[in-house]
This record gives sequence, structure tokens and C-alpha cells, in this order.
Amino acid sequence: MTWNKWLPFSIILFLVAVIFGQGPLYLLMLTVAQVVYVPLTLQMIKKKNDWFTRFYTYFSIPAYVSVVLLHITEPSSWDAFLAAIYLLFTLIVAFYGMNRFLTRGFIRFEEFSIDIALVFLSIGGMWYFTHITNIDTGFSPIITWLTAVHFHYAAFLLPVFNGLLGRIYKPKLYSFAACILIISLILLAIGITFSVWIEWISVVFYMIGIYMMIFYTCRAPFTRRLQKMFIVLSFGSLGVTILFSFLYAFGRLTNFISIGIPFMLQTHGFLNCVVFALFGLIGWLISVPTENTTTWTFPISEIRGSIIIGEKVLSKIQCDSKPHKGLVDDMNIYEPHINTSTLSPMIRDFYENTMDYRLFAEVQWKGWFKPFAYLYRLISSVVQQINLPLSKKRIEMTGDVLKIKEELDSRKSPRAWVRKIHEKVTFIAIYSWHKTNDRTYMNIALPLPWSSMIGILEVNQMGHVLHLSSKKSEANSDAGIYLVWNNRILALPIEETFYVKEREDGTLYAKHQMWIFSVPFLKIKYAIYHRDFKNGEQ
Repeated sequence: MTWNKWLPFSIILFLVAVIFGQGPLYLLMLTVAQVVYVPLTLQMIKKKNDWFTRFYTYFSIPAYVSVVLLHITEPSSWDAFLAAIYLLFTLIVAFYGMNRFLTRGFIRFEEFSIDIALVFLSIGGMWYFTHITNIDTGFSPIITWLTAVHFHYAAFLLPVFNGLLGRIYKPKLYSFAACILIISLILLAIGITFSVWIEWISVVFYMIGIYMMIFYTCRAPFTRRLQKMFIVLSFGSLGVTILFSFLYAFGRLTNFISIGIPFMLQTHGFLNCVVFALFGLIGWLISVPTENTTTWTFPISEIRGSIIIGEKVLSKIQCDSKPHKGLVDDMNIYEPHINTSTLSPMIRDFYENTMDYRLFAEVQWKGWFKPFAYLYRLISSVVQQINLPLSKKRIEMTGDVLKIKEELDSRKSPRAWVRKIHEKVTFIAIYSWHKTNDRTYMNIALPLPWSSMIGILEVNQMGHVLHLSSKKSEANSDAGIYLVWNNRILALPIEETFYVKEREDGTLYAKHQMWIFSVPFLKIKYAIYHRDFKNGEQ
């Protein structure tokens, strides 16, 4: 087992709480989580020599000692101060979770599950502070305390255990199962506050996610048999306790089955506290899976915007640029993944002589996304970037291609494609390319306020059709959609594809599709005509 220097300290604190504790024994369920499970779990997550590790002792020891003091002393005027120390500790942990996320983005869901667990712990700290200070939340004291317990076990330990599992075994539906569990936690909080129906539905989703994770722990390739036994037993206990939660929620919904809080404390609480948490923690301490790190080395544009992107960025780049004919000088740079001798000559000509063509677009927002599109439109119309119309009506996009100096952008052969609708800037995309190993990627930057969105697209040929995609075709691919902010590169949960083909009438047809969290939200159809084509407006 990986030795943990905090283990003796945690055990001593817990024994003090057991021997000198005030109040019912069940209160120890939260105390053991705070002074044993939380510190040992954080030891598995921390990285050597980062700021959290360097200063951890200074803000963690006062927090753990405060929890024990609150448990072994009678209520006093110092309680709020001691509870605030623990709350501050959980807020620092949450900040660490956000900092972890901002160094990576959504690229690895197993690490995002750990990030969100660190953030959720602060919510547990808030409910603990509320319980200690007797703030009136509209709930009984026991429900307030149970909510703090919930956010220390289900919202902290479980997502961390899920993340550790994902480090060693990540099947196709792993992210789906982990996402269900995270969403269920949020739905459960909403349901308890507003609706018994939502509470019951959240428990149903929770059951689906838990049983999927139980199946994955049985399939995971653990290197040590003892570790697998402990972890399977830990996750397996959730398969039992979630049944009690289901019956409890169903009873609140129908009044048909009556399961009270005392019964839940004796069964659900005991199994979660001992079997799930203790056995699970021992199991992961036997061998802590290492984090799968990702380092991006592809070039990024140095051009950033302010609040107004359109005209201001345009005026900036026009000072150091000149008109150019196409987005790419030579499509041969994308070989061998395309073959310019078999690719449609018109597609090649469009990219090399873009200004010889007219572009007509039909923007189609998905129905579920339209409310967000309306809100986004209020912002984009001011920012003048990615300012797409809400209507499906076919509309012409005009504009220019500008050749930008490499020292201004820092990438190879940058070309700014400025598109307008009714002479108003719709968006500015700066095209370039880079090569990693044996593949050349299309590298597109869209300046945003003090940041930039980067689209790294794989360029492939399917027959005579050109296919551009941010979806990775292999594990080490650069492809993806990223946000560059303050020298950080964040992978976004957005994907896009382009299909460009030549039609029989001598025109081009292109389809641009986008997904967020793998759910489609936007499709744009383009009709592209050479300026010599007489029926171009039809």
C-alpha cells in the first residue's frame, strides 16, 4: 500500500472525536469523512511541488482540528469561527479543482470528474457551516446535516473514485456513466428543494450510473487482486444503498412505502461510511493510478481581441496585412491524407483562390439550442464575432481574405478570412497550418475578447469529397476545439466537421455541423459559386 504520512494524524484526530465526542454516535459519519477520508483522498490527487501541495499543511491542519473541536465541545460562541475555518479550507480545495480544470479543459473526463468533486466539497463545507451555525434554510437540522454528509460522500468521494477508475479503464460509455452521476447530484439537490418528482427521477438516473460503474470495476484490469476485491466491494455496496435511496424517494413520492431517516442512517449511512468509503479508500491506496497528462505543442495565434472583435480586430490586422487570393497557397501541404490529383479540382481551387467565389449560407440552429442561441446573439451582435443569424433564410456572406505577417500571428502563412452579412462583420477566422508527425492540420484561430478559440482540423479525402474534422481519428491527434486564455490551452467539449463536395452543376456544396457534449446544436449549409457562374444568385 502507498504510505500516506497523513494517516497517523487522521487516525489520532478521529480517535479523539470518538473518545471525547459530544452528541449521538451517528454524527461521526460526517466527522470521519472530514478528518480521515478527505485528507487521505486529497493526498492521492495532489501533485508534487504545485502551490496546493506547498501550502496544504498551513490551511488543512487548522481545518481538521476545528472539526474535531466542534465535535468534542459543547456549543459556544466560537463555533461559527471554527466552522468558517473548515469552510475556507473547502473553498481553497474548490479553487484547486478549478485550477486543475483550467490547465486541461474537457479533454479527459476522468480528470474532470475529480475536478468537479473538489468543487462539490466546498458545497459540503457550506452546508456544514450552515448546520453548525443553525442558519435557517427552511430544512430541519437533521436534513441540513445529511446534506453536508451527502456532499462529502456522494459528491466528493464517488466522483474521485470514478476518476481514478477512469485512469485505468475507460470504455466507450465511461464518460456517459460518470456524467450521469454528476448530473444526478445536481438534480437531487434541486429535487429535495423544489420537487419530489425531480428527486425520484434523479435517484433513477443515479442507479443507472452506479450500476454501470459497478460493471466497469468488475471489468477493469487491476494489477493487484486485493485492490480489485476492495474496489469492487466498495462500488458494489452502492448497488445496495441506492436501492434504499430509491425506496425512500419512492415513499416520499407515493406515501406507499415508509422508510424513515433512522432506518436510512442505520443501513444506507453505515454501508456508505464503512464499506463504500473505507474499503474504497483502502483499495485505491494500494496502488494509486497515475494521471494521464496531455501536453499540447501545436502553434497558436498570438492575435487577441478586446470587447469588440469585428471592426477593431479588422482595423488592427489591416495595418499589417494585404489582400490575398486564397486561404491556402497550395493544398498539396495536406498530402498524403489528400491526393490533389483525385480531389475535385474545384474544391482545391476554392481554397487556393477563395476570393473568386461567392458564398451563400443557411444557418440551422437545433430546436433545443434556440433559447441559448437567442441569448448568445445578444452578445455576439455587440462583440461582432461568430455572429450568426437566427433565421434559416439563405443569405450571402461577403468579405475579404487578408495575408497577415507571420511575426504578428506567430503561425505559418496566416490568412484572415473576414466574412460579412449586409456589410456587418459576422466573424473573423485566421487560417494557418501546422504539422505533427506525418499529418498536416488546418489550424484556425478566431480572436475573442482577450483570448482566442482554436480549431485544429484533420484534413482527409473521401473519394472526391473533402472532409475536415476536429474529431480525433487517433489518440495522439492534435485535432480538437480549444480556448487559449492567459497562456492556457483548454480543450472545449465542442466538435465540428465540414464536408465539401462538387455538385454536377459545377458548384460546390458544403455542410458544417457542430456538437456540444456530443449533442448536435448547429448545422450550416453552404452553396458556393464561382463568380463566373451566371446563376450564382439562384
